[in-house]
Amino acid sequence: MEQMLYTVAETAKILKTNTSYIYSLIKLGFLPALKLGSYKIRRNTLEKFLQEYENKDLTDLTNIKELRK
Repeated sequence: MEQMLYTVAETAKILKTNTSYIYSLIKLGFLPALKLGSYKIRRNTLEKFLQEYENKDLTDLTNIKELRK
C-alpha cells in the first residue's frame, strides 16, 4: 500500500527543505495537516500544495511572488 500520510520530517525531505519551514507552512495555513500525536500531511494534500504554488516564490511566506519566466 502506498504511503498516505507523511510526518513533518518526511515532508521536509520530499520538499528538500527543513522542518521549521514545514511547521511555518502549516501554522500559516498554506499546508493543511492532521494532528495524530504529531502533525501528519496527507499525500494528496501535498500534491495539491505543489500544484497550487507552482511558479511561486515561497521564500517569504508573508510576501509570495510569481516567479519570473
